[in-house]
Amino acid sequence: MPSHNLEYPKQPYSTVNRYGHRASYSLETIHQIINTCPVLHVSFAAEAPGPGSSSDPDSAFPAILPMIGQMGSFARPSADVGDVLDLYLHGYVSSRMVNRARSAGAESEGEGNDKKKGLPLTVAATHVDGLVLSLTPYSHSYNYRSAVLFGHAEVVTGPAEKLWAMELITNSVVRDRWRHTRVPPTGAEMQSTSILRVAIAGGSAKVQRSPPSDAKADLADAELTARVWTGIVPLHLTAAEPVPIPAGNGGDAKKVPPYLREYVDGLNQSAREMALEVAEGG
Repeated sequence: MPSHNLEYPKQPYSTVNRYGHRASYSLETIHQIINTCPVLHVSFAAEAPGPGSSSDPDSAFPAILPMIGQMGSFARPSADVGDVLDLYLHGYVSSRMVNRARSAGAESEGEGNDKKKGLPLTVAATHVDGLVLSLTPYSHSYNYRSAVLFGHAEVVTGPAEKLWAMELITNSVVRDRWRHTRVPPTGAEMQSTSILRVAIAGGSAKVQRSPPSDAKADLADAELTARVWTGIVPLHLTAAEPVPIPAGNGGDAKKVPPYLREYVDGLNQSAREMALEVAEGG
């Protein structure tokens, strides 16, 4: 753990304004939300078509893609989740985002040191921990943990860092999966895969853990409080029993290996405990 609780500096684009008391700028809080979210939503400004361009005129709309990724540090692989980290995103070699990041990196190299290198991205992650059911629809809400990161993406070109990031992301999907597969990737697999490294400029988290909140007049209405159920419905991600689909003759691959059993059981236990902790502690 870092010796201090590091925080991202508040920027105009990253400061939480509505319900600011729920905000956190802690690196540990933000990175933990990002790293435990199965899908990250990544948005970037689509390139506006110029004169004579064959681009879709609707490309002026911001683009957003569901992606998988993980916070990490190639220079310091043992860095804690509360340290300064980069975000690594997995992408296809010829995707529009990868091509834009590649072009943005090339453009910034020739424009001096004033311009941030890479494609500007915004990344969002959200966990819903419970449904908060109140006396009136107006007061219904979620218990949730959300995080937003802002940064500049570049394509990872170094083979060692790219391979390290592929292992990092694979193991973020299922812990210890990488070494239990056919590795290293083939040359064709390496060429068809791109990894984006996002240098983080700022970020914020927003967390709600609260019970139902109702107006005093409604709480004083005995008929209403007797008729309407209020409380929290805990929600959490659950992994079901792994279903084997053996390749070839199958053999022992039909059996759930210990590392996978440990991952499934651990995920279900920790997710359930988190949802119940939020509900009971709220």
